[in-house]
Amino acid sequence: MNQPAIVKPCHEKTFQQGNIYCQYDSDEITSFLPNMLNSEYWQEKNAIVGSAQGRGTTWFIASKNADNVERHWVLRHYYRGGLIGKVIHDQYLFTGYKNTRAAREFTLLTSMRALGLPAPKPIAFRVMRQGLFYRADLLSSRIDNAQDLVAMLSKAPIRDSLWQEIGKVIKSFHQRGIYHHDLNAHNILVDDTNKVWLIDFDQGEQRAKQNQWPEENMARLLRSFRKEQQRVTNFQWAEKNWQALLNGYQS
Repeated sequence: MNQPAIVKPCHEKTFQQGNIYCQYDSDEITSFLPNMLNSEYWQEKNAIVGSAQGRGTTWFIASKNADNVERHWVLRHYYRGGLIGKVIHDQYLFTGYKNTRAAREFTLLTSMRALGLPAPKPIAFRVMRQGLFYRADLLSSRIDNAQDLVAMLSKAPIRDSLWQEIGKVIKSFHQRGIYHHDLNAHNILVDDTNKVWLIDFDQGEQRAKQNQWPEENMARLLRSFRKEQQRVTNFQWAEKNWQALLNGYQS
């Protein structure tokens, strides 16, 4: 379903050179270079402070701007999943720059920030076209001092009030038509103030009608908890926790 039209903020700038197309937040990056979407660029500056493994490597960056203010960002390359990902690793059919995975996620993040939803801030994206296909990268803000639910539940249980808050936050996204394509325990973060965040909106979208997708979204999340319970030793989750989350979602 198509996303509602979004007015492009004045601080969002476009860079295009040959087969490279980029968009970036000029409030965050005053002197933009396409190479900023390469991990090697930040490695040369000793700005890589960590990484995480998924389909590929997600890079955590700490870099100071011209005012000597440190910025914490996340750099992610887009990789395919499933069986096709084993054949076509990171290439997607090109049907226009606005239709690329990176552009759509950047736009959705912009929309969610405008709505006041707890999601990362989009910093920049890059699309590199090669004939009929493209590769892409996304730079977004990092949620500081936060852990995902799998990491948290691997150490200790979560009290009911926080489960309820998680449910309320998910509901706030659904009420605004935000569909998360991969709502799971890894994509829900809690920071050191107990603020709840959702991350990784690849293939997400803003939908005009709710229909059945919110229920399907929640069912996916429940499967995620049950999967992690089987996979992670001493995973501190029980079905009663799900009911506490639902109580918050339905409140």
